[in-house]
Amino acid sequence: MSKTKFIFVTGGVTSSLGKGIIAASLAKLLQSQNFRVTIQKLDPYLNVDPGTLNPYEHGECYVTDDGAETDLDLGHYERFLNVRTSQANNVTTGRIYQSVIDKERKGEFLGKTVQVVPHITNEIKNRILLLDKNKEYDIIITEIGGTVGDIESLPYIEAVRQLIYELGESNAMTIHLTLIPYLSAAAELKTKPTQHSVKTLMESGIKADVLVCRTEHELSEELRKKMALFCNVKYEAVIQSIDVNTIYDVPLKMLEEGLDKVVIDRLDLNPKQKIDLTQWNEFLTKYKNPKSKIKIGLVGKYVELQDSYKSILEAFIHSGAVNEVDIEVVSLHSEHISKKNYKTLLDGLHGLLVAPGFGERGIEGKIRAVEYVRKNKIPFFGICLGMQMAVIEYSRNILGLVGANSTEITDDTKYPVIDLMESQKKIKIKGGTMRLGSWECSLTENSLVHNIYGKTIINERHRHRYEFNNKFSKNIFSPAFRASGVNPETGLIEIIELKDHPWFIGVQFHPEYKSTVSEPHPLFVSFVKAAHYYSKLK
Repeated sequence: MSKTKFIFVTGGVTSSLGKGIIAASLAKLLQSQNFRVTIQKLDPYLNVDPGTLNPYEHGECYVTDDGAETDLDLGHYERFLNVRTSQANNVTTGRIYQSVIDKERKGEFLGKTVQVVPHITNEIKNRILLLDKNKEYDIIITEIGGTVGDIESLPYIEAVRQLIYELGESNAMTIHLTLIPYLSAAAELKTKPTQHSVKTLMESGIKADVLVCRTEHELSEELRKKMALFCNVKYEAVIQSIDVNTIYDVPLKMLEEGLDKVVIDRLDLNPKQKIDLTQWNEFLTKYKNPKSKIKIGLVGKYVELQDSYKSILEAFIHSGAVNEVDIEVVSLHSEHISKKNYKTLLDGLHGLLVAPGFGERGIEGKIRAVEYVRKNKIPFFGICLGMQMAVIEYSRNILGLVGANSTEITDDTKYPVIDLMESQKKIKIKGGTMRLGSWECSLTENSLVHNIYGKTIINERHRHRYEFNNKFSKNIFSPAFRASGVNPETGLIEIIELKDHPWFIGVQFHPEYKSTVSEPHPLFVSFVKAAHYYSKLK
């Protein structure tokens, strides 16, 4: 079996340049030539994982099948490649240091002084190589978070330097993503920040094999030659990454620039087939040429930052393409939905999704929005907290359970229809202790969700502490409002649906995590189809 090749993606000049998208795009091009590829993200922050971070801090927390709370870039990896990631695909400084300290406490270092080099760097190298344990992949792409020169990133850069030396240059390479700023006053692109960034990387002992240059304007041949000369890379390895309308255009732009060819030549790889992006191009054609337009409201608590609901927004792109509709997502802050303005805010929508979240802030706005779409027969989709809000709204306004609520919001409600899971009641530590990962769900035959999935057993990813309180099952559920999905092991209510409504579904799990370009999630596809049908009736 051929030796696994490693590609390290670093960043310079500024953060948020899109290392994850470049890594995922390159992986897609290599995968399309029948290479087995996976991607890993190394995050320099000291949190063990992003599970305890506010979405305003770090965007969405993505969850894998095995229950890892990870960086949102893993969502990009899965959406592009349709390959499931795991705990091993996301490593943080917090996890690295925690592991090394645990080993020190056990006496595994035989009394030696524990240092950043070699102990921390060795742990980083072990985590990078862990993905290669079973020799499942031809190529492993490792994205290093932050920018070169950051104090937090230094141990990672040193670990990469050592690995390139140990693996041999024919088996490992570095791609450096940088910014080419445009100065409007001088009307020219400036390469000096890139030169300094590459110099900083070289001072750490790593040579950039490929430069990927984020730019708002085309790079001239003269500029490319200048960067190749001053940054010590081949001319063809200076890759332009110009701004595009959608991230799904990036693989095609990288193909035009020949990024995959440069990598294949540098690592002495032999493509197993001619590149095939047929399905990808079909998706883009449908996405860019919609036949109609709809408006779907997204009610959430963190709508100011789009990354807070990244997977939901991407799932709308996938399902919109399938239905050949352009979806205008109308962001609605749940705190700002009041008795006075809710009709104005919600009128004109063709569908409403109430998003996940934690805590009491903005809860009443979510409940009010659910009531409006239930009464007006507007397609409704509730995810996690959104499902719980649908239960509370129905309990209060249809069943007359006045003050029905979740114990997450108030402890003294007479009708705690949503309650802390039994398994959560003794837990004191917050990080990594929610109900996480993929769990089985049994669907009721002839229900709406059964028809959508086309099967009776599904597996979906979870991230929650609170659940439907089964003590109220007999009070709440009926042929009109039923539990159509249940965990067969615990009896946890996973899915609710309203019968006398064109499309009203709430799910305790997070279907958005599993939607990809090649496999759009069936619930999103069906929801968008229902919203499209509703738009024709208006």
